[in-house]
Amino acid sequence: MKSLIAGLVLTTALTLPGLALARPVTLTTTLNNYGGDGAYLTLYVTDAAGAYKGTLWMAGGKSKYYSHLSDWARLSGGDTAEISGITGASVGAGRTLKITLDLADALFDAGYELHIDAAVEDMRDSPSDVVVPLTSGGADQAVSGRRYVGSFTYSM
Repeated sequence: MKSLIAGLVLTTALTLPGLALARPVTLTTTLNNYGGDGAYLTLYVTDAAGAYKGTLWMAGGKSKYYSHLSDWARLSGGDTAEISGITGASVGAGRTLKITLDLADALFDAGYELHIDAAVEDMRDSPSDVVVPLTSGGADQAVSGRRYVGSFTYSM
């Protein structure tokens, strides 16, 4: 149900009026075995100029820790109202977060980038642990993160 709500929110928020064509995209994030507590993750989109366009998913339920997802917090203004209905549990070390959302076709091959910020209690935060351009050719291509994310892929 949450992925349906997230898809509807994202399709509405990230499409131009009249161009509401979207496709299901599966986002798969596998964490390294970093030896700590569950990670808070946020997956969000920026445009070609680096301007924040919207949040796709937030893993971690306590909003008091969202400020540790510092690139997201800075770009989004930390607006927790925006992520209502698109949150889930934190992701444990060595575990995988797999979500399927409807993403607007207009996001692909147009300079948009998907970012993943990560934070783990009592460990260093990792803003923009993953940054990947949203391109048709990039689908199914694994990308390594900088600290906590072992691999990330999106499939269409």
